[in-house]
Amino acid sequence: MLALTRRAGEKLIIGDNIVLTIVEVRGDNVKIAIEAPKDVKIYRGEIYAAIVAENKQALAPLSAEALEAIKKLPGRK
Repeated sequence: MLALTRRAGEKLIIGDNIVLTIVEVRGDNVKIAIEAPKDVKIYRGEIYAAIVAENKQALAPLSAEALEAIKKLPGRK
């Protein structure tokens, strides 16, 4: 991990086409502006972690009880 110290108004450049600008620092909060191509997905860390957890849960095998419940649904043989 790279850790840098920046002041309000200063920028960080990532690759050739992503620019982070420190807009404001107030107490424990930092406001950041991000300029990136539209195809670059940008998430808050906590939102990304929730998406990853939900995707893992969706891929987890069903329990035996869940499979039995599905078999009992109307229209199932």
